Amino acid sequence: MNVQQRQAIHRLRGEGLSYAKISALTGISENTIKSYCRRNDLGSVATEIPDTPVGSFCRQCGSPLTQTKGAKPKRFCSDKCRMTWWNSHPDAVNHKVVRQITCMTCGKVFTSYGNRTRKYCSRTCYGKSKLVRV
Repeated sequence: MNVQQRQAIHRLRGEGLSYAKISALTGISENTIKSYCRRNDLGSVATEIPDTPVGSFCRQCGSPLTQTKGAKPKRFCSDKCRMTWWNSHPDAVNHKVVRQITCMTCGKVFTSYGNRTRKYCSRTCYGKSKLVRV
């Protein structure tokens, strides 16, 4: 990649063009442009939306969020805040398929999410089921 191509990438990325459009205009591979932009802090073209909508603050720490036009609205400022919030609000998780299953070893009824083949309530019960009985 020569100097003129680098300058063109900086200019086009500053105008808000996507990796695919820059690739089409410059003739450089989209992956090459993507990696170049990420190495040179040109990775996101987040722009501040002038009319700040209600709820544009991080749910965990309350810091203001910068929304990206045309993208899904952000609710957290970082992965750390997102994980902290979800770990402290387990009741807010919307599990769509929760199954009531009876353990094959102890007979206890337990709930399982996302695993339709689960048979045991714990690893202990699974281990007990594998013991050879004489």
